Amino acid sequence: MNNIKVALIGTPNVGKSTIYNALTKNNEHTGNWAGKTVNYTKGDCSYENTLYTIYDLPGTYSLISKSKEEIVATDFICFEPFDVAVVVCDATSLYKGINLVIQTKEICKKVVVCVNLIDEALKKGIDIDYELLSKNLDCLVVKTSARDNIGLNNLLNAIKLVEESDYLDLNYKFLNKDAYNIANNINLDSINNKWVMLRYLENNLHYIDKYNNFGVNITKDIDILQKKLKNIDISLEIVTTINDKVNIILKDVINYKDKKCNNKKLLFDKILTSKLFGIPIMLLMLFIIFYLTIIGANYPSSLLFNFFSSFESNLINILEFIHLPKFIIDLLVNGVYKTLYWVISVMMPPMLIFFPLFSYLEDLGVLPRIAFNMDKAFMKCKACGKQALTMCMGLGCNAVGVTGARIIDSKRERLIAILTNAFMPCNGKFPTIIAITTIFLVGLNTKYGSLYSSLILTGFIGLGILLTFIISYILSKTILKGMNTSFILELPPYRKPKILNTIWYSLKNKAIYVLIRAIKVAIPAGVVIWGIANIKINNVLLLEYLTNFLEPFGEFFGLDGVIILALLLGFPANEIVIPAMLMCYLKTNALIDFNNLIELKNILILNGWTLKTALCFLIIMCFHYPCSTTLLTIKKETNSLFYALLSFIIPTLTGLVIALIINIIF
Repeated sequence: MNNIKVALIGTPNVGKSTIYNALTKNNEHTGNWAGKTVNYTKGDCSYENTLYTIYDLPGTYSLISKSKEEIVATDFICFEPFDVAVVVCDATSLYKGINLVIQTKEICKKVVVCVNLIDEALKKGIDIDYELLSKNLDCLVVKTSARDNIGLNNLLNAIKLVEESDYLDLNYKFLNKDAYNIANNINLDSINNKWVMLRYLENNLHYIDKYNNFGVNITKDIDILQKKLKNIDISLEIVTTINDKVNIILKDVINYKDKKCNNKKLLFDKILTSKLFGIPIMLLMLFIIFYLTIIGANYPSSLLFNFFSSFESNLINILEFIHLPKFIIDLLVNGVYKTLYWVISVMMPPMLIFFPLFSYLEDLGVLPRIAFNMDKAFMKCKACGKQALTMCMGLGCNAVGVTGARIIDSKRERLIAILTNAFMPCNGKFPTIIAITTIFLVGLNTKYGSLYSSLILTGFIGLGILLTFIISYILSKTILKGMNTSFILELPPYRKPKILNTIWYSLKNKAIYVLIRAIKVAIPAGVVIWGIANIKINNVLLLEYLTNFLEPFGEFFGLDGVIILALLLGFPANEIVIPAMLMCYLKTNALIDFNNLIELKNILILNGWTLKTALCFLIIMCFHYPCSTTLLTIKKETNSLFYALLSFIIPTLTGLVIALIINIIF
């Protein structure tokens, strides 16, 4: 069986990953905003005695590398062995796709153009002359509608039949005889030497380093040539030449039958991105998600808790049967197992509701428009507008928001996004915030308690957004000085998500992924909690020593020593803050559950809780150091212990200052 290796490339939101999924039967998520993917995926498919190995590259607007997704895509095209490049274009927005085709043909000798979303083009009254397009491009053009599985077999046939051609030789008018002599002196196989020379000429440091390592030694000649061309903006000339070529290719190719068919979608865009309605609609959507999460998570959480707790006695019997020492049994059951099932019971149900709803808005194309509303505010903070996207990701999990910052090109702006992501209260904090809010701010017997709790939680999110702006501005004026960079924040088309795919992706790649990481840190946390609750020094529990030691610090911020210790014990997973607090108040030797909010309220009030305590606690709960998983992610992403420590200090200090102000006011 023949094997053809295919590089699948395209701009964001052209349905590239949908084509990949349809061909390989994989379930990679087709995120509906630019920069969602910064790594490539690989899959196989068989058709007519041929095996196709398909590499789905990140969505990119250009192969002149600047952002991480562009670098990943271009590096693959330049340095990885493959047979055919398939450039996926959007039939409703052909210009930017053909721009990428031109750049690809400068590097690749076997190129197939796939014009996808032909169904959407038809709805918009866009008529494309595919034969003329193929003739002008001098390569095979295949039309598809991947969502409906139309044209994919034709695409596979085209990949098999495509013949090798010469590299596209664009007429860059600023190039002289000296430039072509330099290009001819580059001896590299499987790459267009003229393309390499252009990267040196425009001072693309990424590729200068790459090709220097391959033995290309043209730096001196390039320096001489650059001095001769010093009055020419080389990067601008390259972009202009490519754009001129695209205009020539698309002349008479596209015909618009109905220019008014898109008015309704344009109206939606105006509303969602307007100054008057944009932010209120964003907050309303968050409120609805929180409300559905609160209403839907309570009963499943209780069922899970009862299910896991029912195994405690059986587990003890098994461990006793194998003659383990009593303290080991106690450690494993009351320490590790109890902490573990508490995290799962409290964490899983909200995630199973929150993540699919959040992913649905993302796939629908709404979240990128919400991010667009905050673009100008981030620009004023000398930060990047893409930070709005990482904030949205942080609502589900701060670790996901941190890794999502890879979509930001500038290292300085990426660090600002990472250091401020903890100001978005993550999904793991929601149950604790909701419980304390319901008890002290809403009331247990209020008719619309869940509604009011959702509104207050949305308010905390709003405060988190405000603090993100403030801290981003402070960072950009102090340790992370610099100018903000320009970028493209594309408004993708509205698309009806495939609900089952969205649910599966959100469960597999978000909920389960986050849960597994939480379980990993919950196990050692269970050991620590058990040790604190059981180890005695001079006949006094270590727990009492710690709470007494922390008491003055807690009082200074309107709290007490128990709350501070519980927050510290919640470092591995925020879900265990309340059970750790109850363990300390009731002086038990393990985490304990509360049967209902009335019981929790009584315990807290008996231990001195007031409205002031609740407010200070909620502020600290919302705005404190990231969990251990997020901090490890920050260390990995920044490769710096300093920035990991800074991400710990900044939100914690901010929360403590606000709590101190509340304490002083009271």
